[in-house]
Amino acid sequence: MPDLTLPANDPSFPDVWEEITWRGLVHVSTNPDELKQLLAGPPITYYCGFDPTAPSLHLGNLVQLLLMRRLQLAGHRPLGLVGGSTGLIGDPRPTAERTLNDESVVAEWVGYLQGQVARFLSFEGDNAALLVNNLDWTAPLSAIEFLRDIGKHFRVGTMIKKDAVSARLNSDAGISYTEFSYQILQGMDFRELYRTYGCVLQTGGSDQWGNLTSGTDLIHKSEGATAHAIGTPLITNSDGTKFGKSEGNAVWLDPTMTSPYAFYQFWLNTDDADVIQRLKVFTFLSREEIERLEGVVAAEPFRREAQKILAWEVTGLVHGADATRAAIDASEALFGQGDLSALDAATLESALRELPGTTSPSSTSIAQLLVDTGLTASASEARRAIGQGGVYVNNVKVEDDQATLEHTELLSGMAVLRRGKKTLAGIFVE
Repeated sequence: MPDLTLPANDPSFPDVWEEITWRGLVHVSTNPDELKQLLAGPPITYYCGFDPTAPSLHLGNLVQLLLMRRLQLAGHRPLGLVGGSTGLIGDPRPTAERTLNDESVVAEWVGYLQGQVARFLSFEGDNAALLVNNLDWTAPLSAIEFLRDIGKHFRVGTMIKKDAVSARLNSDAGISYTEFSYQILQGMDFRELYRTYGCVLQTGGSDQWGNLTSGTDLIHKSEGATAHAIGTPLITNSDGTKFGKSEGNAVWLDPTMTSPYAFYQFWLNTDDADVIQRLKVFTFLSREEIERLEGVVAAEPFRREAQKILAWEVTGLVHGADATRAAIDASEALFGQGDLSALDAATLESALRELPGTTSPSSTSIAQLLVDTGLTASASEARRAIGQGGVYVNNVKVEDDQATLEHTELLSGMAVLRRGKKTLAGIFVE
């Protein structure tokens, strides 16, 4: 693969608003003409918030992190907010009340998320990034002060029309006052950052639009000023499938929760119908290069060039070049195109954990392992596959249908079982 593309905005666009619009990053926004003028003018301060409702950020958050980086590259100053207070409450989910986490757990997660946010921003120069925690200004606030100074600016009729709230009001679960108040807290955050840092723009997912506009409305009512918001599109496949914690298929940025190998494979398996839009959103490749790849997808989809570049670029952004190369080496070695013994044990294990697998003693026959891992339906089919020369352990052909793991050279107590060219399983020896 070529060198990783360093984060940089595309100079072929007249301004950053034109670029983020072309990349499909603006699903909804306040006044587009004003935003275009604002982002093309002198540096502004903007923010995005991340709630510690898990020990890691995920794919949807990555959209925000990269948008923040693009705006910073255009000269604007980012504030990365990790919600030590809003993380204790949680924004409303569509179907059920959010489970509240212990304060000590949330505080620990705040630290994890701050570290992840910091990796995508620059803390040097005139527009150096700053990390903030809304617990700093929320914790000292009394309930009476909150109701008098903040709550008076919100109208219940407007609040219940927000999509997330109305969906819950019409459900059997209903909604608690705790989650109902979330939009007020997020609005208060925007006003606090406006007052303290002159922040005039908030970005977030389009599913947060009601919360984003709570802040712009509060600033308008209490400060008599104009603030803006950009809502990015939710990441879905062409068939409408969503990604995230609530869907149970989150792709995490923490390598202990989604390994670099699994992360790389996720992008490599992107459908042809989705890959160009993924390149626009998740990479810093130029418009010229993305349009070239669009032509390749149309003319020679079997090459999977766009998917390979997408996987290389995004995994490199999140996990670095070394981990990405290790993921590529593991992928090639698993399918017999590289040296399995050259992989370190951690990389091999993370790759095998993504495969169907089993844990067995070394005395287990290869034929039985084929059955145990689902690579064959029966022992007779397993012996037949071995006899036909289509079974491999650690990329070495199995010649004897009575062979066991003891007859193979294990890799740190692990083995790769393969039937044919593409059907794999992981074996962990007891």
